Amino acid sequence: MTFPFAVGATVVLLEGRPTPDSVMRILREERPTVFYGVPTLFAAILADPGNGRASGSDRLRICVSAGEPLPKEIGQRWRDRFGADILDGIGSTEMLHIFLSLREDDIRYGTTGKPVPGYELRIVDDAGREVPAGEIGELLVRGPSSAVAYWNQREKSLRTFQGAWTYTGDKYRRDEEGYYVYCGRSDDMIKASGQWVSPAEVESALVGHPAVLEAAVVAHADDQKLDKPKAFVVLKKGAQATAEELQKFVKERLAPYKYPRWI
Repeated sequence: MTFPFAVGATVVLLEGRPTPDSVMRILREERPTVFYGVPTLFAAILADPGNGRASGSDRLRICVSAGEPLPKEIGQRWRDRFGADILDGIGSTEMLHIFLSLREDDIRYGTTGKPVPGYELRIVDDAGREVPAGEIGELLVRGPSSAVAYWNQREKSLRTFQGAWTYTGDKYRRDEEGYYVYCGRSDDMIKASGQWVSPAEVESALVGHPAVLEAAVVAHADDQKLDKPKAFVVLKKGAQATAEELQKFVKERLAPYKYPRWI
């Protein structure tokens, strides 16, 4: 609420658990220009083909997403349906503020954008060495809003706050054009066939299927006790898709070793 109050804007808070129906009602009645949500909510609203700009706010200018990575497909479909882009971003309690985000004049769905002015980012390996573009590593951030420690948690503080840099625990890679791509949490990455697999990347590919509403990917041991991706999928109401069809869909979009062995 801080930013709207700073410019004298009105804030509409939705009482109770947000649902597609309750959100669409607020959009119609209050006609906001900015809408904040999470990817799961954006996907649930899009699941109803009747929801769109004509049934919501004709004043909607921009949307903001955080809390979990925004799948590329969801961002594109929302823009097509509602005529407004979604700014995906990442922040943390430790940094107080979003420090990496898409911008209105620089939208690239499937990425978290570029650093917010005033913040610096690095991607490093387990030894703290900066990795080249295209390689996955842990995201570090420094900026004026950083905390200095956790209350009464010395060991965690020493691991997280190292000099001016804050270790986020998020795995990212940076492409050749400077856009940052989310790959998962440090403790969520899957080592399959000797290669790192980003659960978020596989989830995003699955959500791109027209029958899929939501997807979650975890590590699961096969008969040889080796971890492989396993997916849990929620289909859209009335939609149908077989596990084999979804596996083929992912293989066509990602490296073969990344596809979920079980769905």
